[in-house]
Amino acid sequence: MQPDLAALVGSRICHDLISPIGAIGNGVELLALTDGDTGAEMELISESVQNASARIRYLRIAYGAASEDQMVSRSEVLSILAATARSGRINYIWQIDGDQPRRLVRCALLMLQAIEASLPLGGDIQITKDGETWVMRGEGPRLAVDQALWDNLLSPQPGFRYTAAHVQFALLPGVLAEAGRALDFTHTADDLVARF
Repeated sequence: MQPDLAALVGSRICHDLISPIGAIGNGVELLALTDGDTGAEMELISESVQNASARIRYLRIAYGAASEDQMVSRSEVLSILAATARSGRINYIWQIDGDQPRRLVRCALLMLQAIEASLPLGGDIQITKDGETWVMRGEGPRLAVDQALWDNLLSPQPGFRYTAAHVQFALLPGVLAEAGRALDFTHTADDLVARF
């Protein structure tokens, strides 16, 4: 039995979706060049294709399989986060230099989604490193920390029930363990900090 079947399914879905979305983006570019139409409709289609492409690249890293030696470039992460931020209410501040192991970037992207769940009105999420420890700080106008989700993330309980909106919390313990990392989480009324 394949040990990480969910990650392989995620990789397959993202692989199968990225090609048609890329083709749609190319078609939109050709249409704009052919008839010079740069109207609001074409801009909306183009922006939607860019957002969908960024989202799939995000999901491919966060939910796809990651081998021990794979790396993700800083430019790829910045490109994904910039495109994702354009369509949302979260501002991502990636302050980690250089290429990083895909397993750690995978942890970070899943953790971003966990932190986003605590920022219902949006806000800023800063990603830095303190030595070898990754530090992720979320700040927003109103934090809404679901303590049960975070407690179960720190100490997983058998039979804990997740919704589809919180699947990142279900995956994070295994993904962190695979990367050889342990999670530390604290929060106040104004911010929350996750370290791994």
